[in-house]
Amino acid sequence: MNFQQFAYRNVARNKRKYAAYFVSSAFSVMVFFLCALFIYHPAISQDMILGAAARTMMAAEAIIYLFCSLFVLVSVGSFLQSRKLEFGILLMHGMTKRQLKLMVFLENMMIGSSAILTGTLLGLLLGKLFLMIGSGFLGIEPLEFHLSWQAPVLTICSFVLLFMLISLLTFAFIGSESPHGLFRGGGRGETEPKVSGGLALLSGLLLLAGYALAAATTAATVEIMMFPVVLITVCGTYLFYTQLSLYIVGVLRKLRRFYWKHTHILTFSGLSYRWKDNGRMFFMVTIVSAVSFTSVGVFASIHTLSRELKLDYPAAVGYVAKGGGYVSSEKQDLQGITAELERLDLPYETLRIPLKYAAIVSQTGPDHTKQLPLMSYSNYKLALRHAGFISDEPPLEGNKGLVMIGSQRDRSLTAARFKATYSLKQGIQIQEIGYTQHVPIAEYLLPELDGRGGGDFSGLVVSDSLYNGIVPVHQDWYTGFYMEDFPRTTGVASELAATGKVPYEAKSPFAVVISGTLFEIQRTLYSTMLFASLLVGTVFFIAAGSFLYFRLYMDLDHDRLQYSTLSKMGLTDRELDRIATLQLALMFFVPVLLAVLHSLFAFIALQRLFYLSIAAETGAVLTGYLAAQTLYFFFIRSRYLRNLKKNLI
Repeated sequence: MNFQQFAYRNVARNKRKYAAYFVSSAFSVMVFFLCALFIYHPAISQDMILGAAARTMMAAEAIIYLFCSLFVLVSVGSFLQSRKLEFGILLMHGMTKRQLKLMVFLENMMIGSSAILTGTLLGLLLGKLFLMIGSGFLGIEPLEFHLSWQAPVLTICSFVLLFMLISLLTFAFIGSESPHGLFRGGGRGETEPKVSGGLALLSGLLLLAGYALAAATTAATVEIMMFPVVLITVCGTYLFYTQLSLYIVGVLRKLRRFYWKHTHILTFSGLSYRWKDNGRMFFMVTIVSAVSFTSVGVFASIHTLSRELKLDYPAAVGYVAKGGGYVSSEKQDLQGITAELERLDLPYETLRIPLKYAAIVSQTGPDHTKQLPLMSYSNYKLALRHAGFISDEPPLEGNKGLVMIGSQRDRSLTAARFKATYSLKQGIQIQEIGYTQHVPIAEYLLPELDGRGGGDFSGLVVSDSLYNGIVPVHQDWYTGFYMEDFPRTTGVASELAATGKVPYEAKSPFAVVISGTLFEIQRTLYSTMLFASLLVGTVFFIAAGSFLYFRLYMDLDHDRLQYSTLSKMGLTDRELDRIATLQLALMFFVPVLLAVLHSLFAFIALQRLFYLSIAAETGAVLTGYLAAQTLYFFFIRSRYLRNLKKNLI
């Protein structure tokens, strides 16, 4: 038997321990390959709108690769830790440190190469099915199978480099520890885990602070609060597993009425050691699961976001011809849009209204608006009627005005925004008294008010008498084309706006918004994000399961000896099953339930950004994941109990 055969037999002999690691690695390689197959498909890479989908899948590839790097590194470190006794024996029998490192390198490369080969072959077998599913998510014609040379080359080179670097890093895990130290490191420590009451308290305070900040976040502060809330929650989660959970177990052990009742003494006596050994793994599973829940839940809300887009873009095509010195080709542009709509046989209604811009001398509040866009109340009601919106807003009187919201997300910003009073050059004052119930003119078609609180507030609606008495600095003309089936306008006026919009701030004589094109771009983007997040979430789920599977089988020999002793002392199979099931349930469901709690507060914060509720999609995602985790728990429980009872006398 040569050295390579010896390394191979080491892997084959420990195949039960390596099984979950191999499956997870191979699955990650397969998903990476399938994403590459999608990215480099000519129908995707050469299309303007679908190009955004390709870039999203590229981001998913990067996330999968980074996570795999961390997963492989942690897994290899755990494997080496569990084999210290074996390494000590080999060194005692004459193996040199150089040979030991070479053996570990060969073993890792064997597993890695097998995972790369298996994952790539599975990707080839499932490539057609994957492209069909991806086409369904994007709402396009089924993609033909196309194998570009970039997909296998990128996959194989990326993961060969990953496994090679991780294999070289294993030398640092082995280090220069003596055989005697390896012997001691191979046994399971039975010293009482040290717990700090102060750190346990800090963990609880950090988690409560993170949840409180997430719940108190407003739409205007979501972006600012995101990083500190995530940082506080991550630190609190780490301390929960390394300190607070151990402290809680210690408190339970001191409650004699509880601890000495039934089989609680057996259930919780070894829980501190198991929790201490697996704390970092539980931490990773919780954070990864929380990220997965949140991303899938948000992107599963695509239908909600689509309904919101209809409210944000009332006209299927909106066009504003700028005044103030621009040489506008308004007539030609509108004739071109009309011709395209008629060629597509799309029934529509047209509305054309003026928009005045008043010069501002001063205003109250922190903002500094130079020119104020104004719309008359009658034209505002006319725009809502054409859009099919119902409004019960009473007519405006005097110098009062309503701020026009530019999108539904502005609703959550109104509470924090200062209502200003504007002084015009003519000596007229206009006072903001509230906000419009609907979006009269889509964002991008009017300049935003100079607001420091964010949002797309884009002008004021004033009474007809006040509007008629104002002498404008310049005047724009808004033309809207209204129809029921606005998604059919995809690609209309592409020579004016290839990406669906030309914002007012652009150096152009016009501003235009094509709702159908914007809808298609957003639908494609969010569908791809949902598809990518499902793939990444599945990789995370498989990896988290392999972590738990691996840790169970690392302690199997110790647990088998313990349960054999308890069986001889008279415990029944039912009692042994109850003890093992409770310990497994705590290992499986505490990280998942904590991740669900993290995700719920993340959704509470993210809901501030949406006008319509995403609670249904969120609930469906969390329920589905809990159901999958429960099925996985019962599968692992049955296998674990069967292996645990082997050779029991």
